[in-house]
Amino acid sequence: MGKVKIDELPIPTTPHRSTTSVLDATDATPSFRISDADKSYKYQYSNIYFTRLSELRNPIEERALKRWANVDGKPRLVRRVLEVVKSQLCYIVGTVYMDMPLKPNVLEDIARDHSIPPPPPPPKYYSPEDSILIEDESGRIKLVGDRVKTAGLVTGVVVGALGVETPNGEFEVVDLCYPGMAPQPAEDEDTMEQDGGDEWIAVVSGLSIGSPSSPDVSLQMLVEYLTGEEGGIEDQGSAARISRLVIAGNSLAAVVIPVKGDERGKYNYDTTTFSPHPTQTLAGHLYDIGRVMPIHVLPGEADPSGTILPQQAFPRGMLGPVASLRSLSCETNPTYIRIGGSKGVARTLLVNSGQPLNDMFKYLACPPSTRLSMLASTLSWRHMAPTAPDTLWCHPYFGVDPFIMRETPDVYIVGGQKKFGTKMVREDGRRCRLVLVPEFARTGTVVLVNVQSLEVKTVKFGVDGM
Repeated sequence: MGKVKIDELPIPTTPHRSTTSVLDATDATPSFRISDADKSYKYQYSNIYFTRLSELRNPIEERALKRWANVDGKPRLVRRVLEVVKSQLCYIVGTVYMDMPLKPNVLEDIARDHSIPPPPPPPKYYSPEDSILIEDESGRIKLVGDRVKTAGLVTGVVVGALGVETPNGEFEVVDLCYPGMAPQPAEDEDTMEQDGGDEWIAVVSGLSIGSPSSPDVSLQMLVEYLTGEEGGIEDQGSAARISRLVIAGNSLAAVVIPVKGDERGKYNYDTTTFSPHPTQTLAGHLYDIGRVMPIHVLPGEADPSGTILPQQAFPRGMLGPVASLRSLSCETNPTYIRIGGSKGVARTLLVNSGQPLNDMFKYLACPPSTRLSMLASTLSWRHMAPTAPDTLWCHPYFGVDPFIMRETPDVYIVGGQKKFGTKMVREDGRRCRLVLVPEFARTGTVVLVNVQSLEVKTVKFGVDGM
């Protein structure tokens, strides 16, 4: 009997999965977790504005002194906005307040007839009747002039304004000064010059599990891609270079109250749209991914978490078996994540689920303003959520404003956006990669960020005809 020849088993050509580690946060990137001792709602929101102005005043005054040192007329700093002298060139520092007729007004809401349903919120607060004011502890003064009209300001931004007071008592602005990008830890000059390393971070937002239009096929393709079960050798090799996954909010779909009475089930829900187990579905997908890579999960506006910022982390218990995996990290929204890669590279990621940018977008006309340009402005303003607490709900902090950027992140990620966008922002030797992450349920897009080079690319999942 002849010998049976058995072919040798093929040797996989895909590399081992790349790994990154979570490093200790720096002193300038504090945690957004609210301790039990700080869960108090007895303080006025004015404390946040006073703290914000107090902390950002010094960097603005220092930059303004250099910026306007050679201006004709030798403008001087006026410490209080109500002490401005008419017709004398000077500069003031204060907090911007946008007086907008279309902006929600809590006093009007209290006074309205509650027997009548409230009107839907406008998609934009912007209108030609808007006024821009600047205020400090002494009072307010109205800002006028083309320079301030085209500056793209929103409520809560701390600025320095150069100009003169007009006979009408308004302050005509000729130039503006911001705090500028916050300090950034020094980096080896050779790091950015090296070829891109193997470590990538995947970022996805808006899975919207439980929605009647939830893309189950695209979501399953995403899970199989991340776990290396999809595609050929090239696809699996690409997936193996992904070291961790960040989910930037809205993992679950928002609850929609059913209106069709003839389609309501035994427990008073619409049987045609209601999914009884979205959390279980999410937990199942996280478990599959968590067995091969670390996962960071942020809550979003539609998720079962508190509505005010910072949203606190999901309780691990709600995620079932995946809660037992050490690879799962339930994060706050927003959050800082310090990542360590190969070759001694360390990157700070600032991630939020999109509420601050979505709220700021309502303040400005589009065009000329874009979401990327507005996100870049928050770096110059050193504040990630300036419209809080005016039109964006946040915790009533006392003596601290955690949304101030005390350190410029290497990567600034915002989820819950309509489309993908990215930009590298540079200023005074500092740099930051901006990333807008689109809703996966609508676009099927996942964003990949290279830990070393900060290169960004996208991978899209979908089925033709679906």
